[in-house]
Amino acid sequence: MIAKTREIERDKRLTNNLPLIRYVDPEYVYIAITNARCATGESYVKEGDYVKVGQKIGLRHGPFFEQPIHSTVSGTVVGTVKKFHRSGKLTEFIQIKNDKKDVMDESVKERTPEEIKALTREDFVNITKEMSLVGLGGSSFPTYIKFQCTDPIETLCINAVECEPYLSADHRLIMEYPDRIMRGIGYAMQAFNAKRAVICIKKKYDDLYQTLTATLTRHQNLNIEVKKVGNYYPQGWEIEMIKTGLGVKVPTGVLPQKLGIMVLNVSTVVGLYKAIRYNMPVVKRNFTITGDGITTPQNFRVRVGTSLKELIDFSGGYNSEDDKVLILGGPMMGANLVRDDAVITKTCTSCIIMNNKEYKEEPCVRCGSCVYSCPAGLQPVQIMQAVKNNDKDALKNKLNIRACILCGMCSYTCTSKIHLTDYCRKAKKIAL
Repeated sequence: MIAKTREIERDKRLTNNLPLIRYVDPEYVYIAITNARCATGESYVKEGDYVKVGQKIGLRHGPFFEQPIHSTVSGTVVGTVKKFHRSGKLTEFIQIKNDKKDVMDESVKERTPEEIKALTREDFVNITKEMSLVGLGGSSFPTYIKFQCTDPIETLCINAVECEPYLSADHRLIMEYPDRIMRGIGYAMQAFNAKRAVICIKKKYDDLYQTLTATLTRHQNLNIEVKKVGNYYPQGWEIEMIKTGLGVKVPTGVLPQKLGIMVLNVSTVVGLYKAIRYNMPVVKRNFTITGDGITTPQNFRVRVGTSLKELIDFSGGYNSEDDKVLILGGPMMGANLVRDDAVITKTCTSCIIMNNKEYKEEPCVRCGSCVYSCPAGLQPVQIMQAVKNNDKDALKNKLNIRACILCGMCSYTCTSKIHLTDYCRKAKKIAL
């Protein structure tokens, strides 16, 4: 297991030190009409319409919220097409031909420092809702709902851990855009009237520590601390990060905000910076292509809506004719793709391309590896048996499946190669 972990970290270091390549002028972009949190949606544009950067071109409908859809380029609407979403599902997208002029919508305008200082909590709610800002670490949870929090917030905890293997998009964001991070944190502190903020990073990344602490010398009016936390997975799980970074244990079922803590991803605070200062939705993001199946691992600054296939081709394509495994997101919690005809949405962090290796699933030997490795203290094998027996009561009460974060550790450590995380995912649906 130690050798396997070291191999993963070697692959991660391949992209950690690679500067971003700007790939922000694709011929076409594709904007999803629905997503994993919004099952329905509508388009406000039709074939032949001219759209601008930041223009509202549709609306998604979630279970308790609505999410505006924005164009990320200026150009002409071609129509709608079916492509794969980051959730792994085939989804309808609005296709726009990019005129590469970046004509901004009239709604995009810079706010003065005085205007920003005068913003109220309600203003932050309205702006982030209208800009459709969501958790950019992959959660896609609407940020405006966090700003609606009525509990007093004393501490902002900024998740810059990026704990999954292979990922380096946030690493490069910190190295190349640290000032935007500090300004975004400052805006969030203003909104919550928070006394301090703590940026959590893995302790082995001294380059991040040096970059962030040096940048803080330009923001001495902000009470921000850079905290080194553990190098292990899942250190980026907010409960684990809060315990390690702040010394606070969050009880199961209790939201951190009840303890005066609000967690935001480091990419999200950059999105907040753009939304507050320029009234701009997320139109670009960092994205990593890596793995042993791609010719040249790369870090990109991409236009949201870019075709994944374009980036694969730009990276030299696949390095062999062997079967490939494509994972959109991290290897532990990402979604498998059946084809590379996918689109990079605002919550996509990476695509990991691996040469396929066949693993034969064996019977469970009761070794306990899944139990020892579970950060939530669950019993994955018992959960698997309950799923097979369709025992809803056991899953909901005795086995506490709701506490599962689908981190993938049970599958990763299983000596019998049983896909226990898939059973946990099924269990959550059964227990609803």
